[in-house]
Amino acid sequence: MERLTKRQAAIIGLYTGITAGGFGDIHELACELLGHPIFDMEMAQPPMKEKLRQLAKPLFLEICYREEK
Repeated sequence: MERLTKRQAAIIGLYTGITAGGFGDIHELACELLGHPIFDMEMAQPPMKEKLRQLAKPLFLEICYREEK
């Protein structure tokens, strides 16, 4: 079985809230998607959590398994 890349693990963590890798990678992705740095504690605030989840959704769907046609 292949392991996730750091970026894939960060995407999963940011979208689902379940860490599959390092928090630093998740934080880095959050800052990238927002376009500016944020404090770790800001990520735990419900409005920010939802905003980050929505920003990560297209990336999450991109890495989801799809049956090849």
